[in-house]
Amino acid sequence: MRDILNDLNQAPSDPDPMRRAQALMKTPLPKRFYARADVASGEGGFAVELDGRPVKTPAHRALVVPTEAAARLVADEFDGQSDVIDPGTMPVTRIVNTAIDGVADDTQAVLEDVLRFAGSDLLCYRAPGPEGLVARQTDLWDPQVEWAASALGARFVLAEGVMHVNQPAEAISAVGVHLVAFHDPFAAAALHTMVTLTGSTILGLAVAKGALNPEEAWKAAHLDEDWTNEHWGEDHDAMQRRAAREREFLAAAALLAALNRGPRQEPSVVL
Repeated sequence: MRDILNDLNQAPSDPDPMRRAQALMKTPLPKRFYARADVASGEGGFAVELDGRPVKTPAHRALVVPTEAAARLVADEFDGQSDVIDPGTMPVTRIVNTAIDGVADDTQAVLEDVLRFAGSDLLCYRAPGPEGLVARQTDLWDPQVEWAASALGARFVLAEGVMHVNQPAEAISAVGVHLVAFHDPFAAAALHTMVTLTGSTILGLAVAKGALNPEEAWKAAHLDEDWTNEHWGEDHDAMQRRAAREREFLAAAALLAALNRGPRQEPSVVL
């Protein structure tokens, strides 16, 4: 039996580990050929198996994660497939593949990208009007900015409008200290997903640290869009794209939570 999603024999040469891993997953949809997906404990972590055979990533590495809960999320996505195996409906699996095939090779680069988002965090840019939008931003965003100051030691500067404002070096450094805890490639990939989808390192860290639930964070990140929709109506296609991004965001949050549940084993990347 061939490995799952292994139709690409050569890895793309893109230097960015996230894009490189994601490119590996652009492959024709294979048919579902298995009856059941299971989780198996072994040396180095928890593997996902299909009818007893281990799943591999698009780069032909063993799909092994640190916790049983995280492996179960992946197995459940395989169990949820119908006639074909569609990565588009498997957001946790895509993030795990990205972690193994790309992030594990250069976790520091991914965390540095998360840190760059802190320099232009969504929550720091406020609308000059109208009054109702300004009030809503104050109600939903100020508590998270205050949380960053108290919990992270990162005091961000707020700006009106979209002109870039340089954040204090002390604030960026404080965020960097907390990013050290995400050195695990799975945690780094999940956090990076949440931050890039919201445009906010503050929101990503608040969810990761349990200070904000994922649904609240997603709502906060789309405050401006919701305001526009309320006053001008929704765009159907745009809302469908947003729903897909939300599924990805919630999957990343679920993976982070699963990585913190139960006994943990540190998997090795198997070529």
